[in-house]
Amino acid sequence: MSDDVKPSEITKWDPELTERVMGVLRPFLKGYHRAEVRGLEDFPAGGALVVANHSGGLFAMDVPVFASGFYEKFGYDRPVYTLSHDMLMVGPTGKFFKKAGFIPASHENADEALRSGGVVVVFPGGDYDVYRPTLSANKIDFGGRTGYVRAALNNGVPIVPTVGIGGQESQLFLTRGTEIAKALGPVARAFRTKILPVSFGFPFGLSAVVPVNLPLPTKITMQALPPIDIVAEFGEDPDVDEVDAHVRRVMQRALDDLARERRLPVLG
Repeated sequence: MSDDVKPSEITKWDPELTERVMGVLRPFLKGYHRAEVRGLEDFPAGGALVVANHSGGLFAMDVPVFASGFYEKFGYDRPVYTLSHDMLMVGPTGKFFKKAGFIPASHENADEALRSGGVVVVFPGGDYDVYRPTLSANKIDFGGRTGYVRAALNNGVPIVPTVGIGGQESQLFLTRGTEIAKALGPVARAFRTKILPVSFGFPFGLSAVVPVNLPLPTKITMQALPPIDIVAEFGEDPDVDEVDAHVRRVMQRALDDLARERRLPVLG
């Protein structure tokens, strides 16, 4: 490859490194978080778009838990890519995350990964979702973002709705801090954020991102739901908002079921 040709983001995935990372993470996830991934027996072959709620704030465990369960069942011949914020891709750890399957969130990267037959994980709610208040922990809320529907349509792949519970119990999330971010104006915009979340946790108590509290050992369960073939269910030219509403409705029912199983916060 010539020096002036930029390598594709998806070519940076390293299955051997990913397998080593999963080998280290899996005992922690199953020990500390008692992680469980359900529903993979119905997971479709080929490219698929995993649409999930996002939980846990700065220490969100959704990707490690899902990827660990997926690779444990299917092996490392089929990559799991995660559409991620650009900030994860810079600095000394950026190269590591790219090798582990994290790719910058863009339509181009999503298209290429899906067409390659990869599994692409997307959290439509992003930071808006991952910092939702604890009182709304079991609510599916993407903040009105529907671009994932078009990504699945454009590439002819099914949507695999996936829900997780437990991550939002890792500390007490008090507020997204949207008004605080507005007040900070250019400072917040420099970090490409519209929120400044406030939480309460261990060991520092009250935190507005800093000081960084450690996540509690909450039990995390994720469940992959039956795939949705958009064209088969909604026709060749579907209403994106209608598809989005259906996806969220299916996810909310599943999350409600998981919530009814739990007896105690953190303990599960």
